[in-house]
Amino acid sequence: NIISKTNWMNDGYFIFESAISDEEYKDFYNSTSSAIEKIIKKINPRIDLANYSLNKYHEFITSDEDHQRVINLSRNLSNADLSCDIEKLADKLSHHIGYKLSTFIKELKKSHVQIRISRPNSLDINPPHKDSYLSYYENILNIWLPISGCNEKTSLPVVPKSHLISEKDIYRTGNQGAIINKNKYMVPCILKTRQGELNMIRPNPRYGDALIFSPSLIHGAAFNLSNETRVSLELRFTR
Repeated sequence: NIISKTNWMNDGYFIFESAISDEEYKDFYNSTSSAIEKIIKKINPRIDLANYSLNKYHEFITSDEDHQRVINLSRNLSNADLSCDIEKLADKLSHHIGYKLSTFIKELKKSHVQIRISRPNSLDINPPHKDSYLSYYENILNIWLPISGCNEKTSLPVVPKSHLISEKDIYRTGNQGAIINKNKYMVPCILKTRQGELNMIRPNPRYGDALIFSPSLIHGAAFNLSNETRVSLELRFTR
């Protein structure tokens, strides 16, 4: 249990304040923005990126088809694809967690970085799920880092203490059993528990903070209820 030495083990999640400094946040922001811009140019070089910014992404990527092409290239990155110092963040979180953390996921044979992009009032979401249903994420630390357009209307929902719920009390689909907006998801969708509907809350980390949580915590369904595109980084560290 990668969070076994923390004082938030029973909650399953924690907002780690000042995980990165103001200067480091700028590096993370610029690196993420540059990565998305390169992907947009690759999938459709005809798109005019004058006045492009992350929070206005939806003004440049206006079709679900183009957005899915961006997602296909932005969800399976590694540390080398970003110029910010992810290793430094892993070292800092190591002291908090009480275990030496690595960015290298053995089963994947690489580090794994996902850029999450959610357009306003869209279905750019994952279903409620646990990452631990995938073998390569069974014992990792999840890190959700707000980059742009992140606030109380857009942040990642979680179900507190849900990592403690017995699997026999969880109702879910099979692997690849969830389809949203024609997109099939690898992880099973969690529908409800024996106690009833999922009671999700939205922790709201500030820029520079990190939402860290157990891979067995139920999370997802991050509907963007604002008028800006929300961009965040999802990192995964292992012991």
